[in-house]
Amino acid sequence: MDRRENLFNELERENATPPIEQPTHSANPNGQQYNANQPHTSGYPQQNPNQPHQNGYPQQNPNQPHTSGYPQQNPNYPQYNANPQQNRYNPYPSMTPEQKAAAEVKEMKKRSRRESTIVGTFIVLAIVTAAIGITGIVYDIMTSKDRIPTIHNSDKVVIFQNTKPEISDKISEQLDEFGRYSTEGAAAAVRESIVEIYTYTDAFHNNLNGTGSGVVLNEDGYIVTNAHVLKADGFHDVHTADGKIHSAVIVGRDSKTDIAVLKINASGLAPAILGDSDEVVVGEEVIAIGNPAGLTGTVTNGIVSAVNREIRSDSTGFEMNCIQTNAAISPGNSGGALVNMYGQVIGITSSKYISGFYEGLGFAITINEAKPIIEELISNGFVGGRFRIGITLIDMSTEGNRLTIMSELGYELPKDFKGIYINDISEDCDIANTALEIGDFITKIDGVHVETYDELYDTISASYGAGDTVPATCAKVDKDGNIEEYDIEFMLMEDTSGDY
Repeated sequence: MDRRENLFNELERENATPPIEQPTHSANPNGQQYNANQPHTSGYPQQNPNQPHQNGYPQQNPNQPHTSGYPQQNPNYPQYNANPQQNRYNPYPSMTPEQKAAAEVKEMKKRSRRESTIVGTFIVLAIVTAAIGITGIVYDIMTSKDRIPTIHNSDKVVIFQNTKPEISDKISEQLDEFGRYSTEGAAAAVRESIVEIYTYTDAFHNNLNGTGSGVVLNEDGYIVTNAHVLKADGFHDVHTADGKIHSAVIVGRDSKTDIAVLKINASGLAPAILGDSDEVVVGEEVIAIGNPAGLTGTVTNGIVSAVNREIRSDSTGFEMNCIQTNAAISPGNSGGALVNMYGQVIGITSSKYISGFYEGLGFAITINEAKPIIEELISNGFVGGRFRIGITLIDMSTEGNRLTIMSELGYELPKDFKGIYINDISEDCDIANTALEIGDFITKIDGVHVETYDELYDTISASYGAGDTVPATCAKVDKDGNIEEYDIEFMLMEDTSGDY
């Protein structure tokens, strides 16, 4: 019993906490270093490692669970090592090097399959999207004509035409005592009826061939313009005044008169009011509206310089009754409108009827001459009664033309020789089956001498039409001035192409 009691006392003494001595604040006179075995002399109580921490936080016992509020580091997780190669995370801590390599290969294959699936999905989506877009474009191209109603003879397209209004017809405060608009009033009255026309050589509208203007004829999308603005086998866009773009098809075109009609799928358009060009007088004010150089809705003003001008087109040589004006007209104005102060369209402007030798001379095809051509193009798609000979020619109406002919031949013609020079023959026409050759001349039609374009066509049209056989006298002229005449007969072909 005593022995056990002695052992207990001895253990109690070993675990007993020694008393805490109060520190002294005297300096160390001998400059000795701090001794961990000496009492703490810094002014703060020495920490007993066996007692709770006296600064308010418990002392951490390395052998006890972590009590700082943060979880103790799991010894199975990789620990920091001074060797940087060993500090990287190891996702396979318990694997052999062979197993680890196999696992890495498996993971790479899985990641590669995921990436391939994503890339493949994007490729499929891109192909499907492109296919849908191309299909839509091809469908538009193939069916564009089907979406526009076919024009039959029974269809009626109303084209508004008015005479000059009476004074009592005043419709706004912009009109003067004679019922006329100011310049800005006339421009405002017609501007929404003027459109821009863009002609392309390809279905994707990448290659622009030219631009021009047009005049809206009715609410349903019929538009008049110049034939030379369009391309027979081209693709056409129409930009209306509201900023919309419409695909257009050619209803009919007539190069001889330089008049053409387009159709767009639209409704509620603002049609122009056509005036009576027979009422036009010299000196009255006019404005020209078009899109020169792509400058939308350009308005220029001037006066009527002359009326009933028979002006020859520089592309076909055909004469049309035109209004002469000093209002500026440039190529982009082609197909635009010449407007009087009543807001009425009295002419279709055309750069093909502009004099290239003088400034300030512009011409517009009179609306009274253009209107029956427009109506026939809408009804038939072509101007009926036209015949086609099948030749391209240079006449002798001017000395310049005569010099051009001699330049092509390479020698001079006899001074008294007259005729129409042939510089091309169409193989699909009957005249190609005759003895006529390129470089020869037609000198007579049915015994009547011809030397100009008008004489040739006036003589033929006076007695013959499409399907008739025409007698003609032709000639060959050599470099020595020798003339060899011969006779031919050719059948006139019906011309529904609109080309001339």
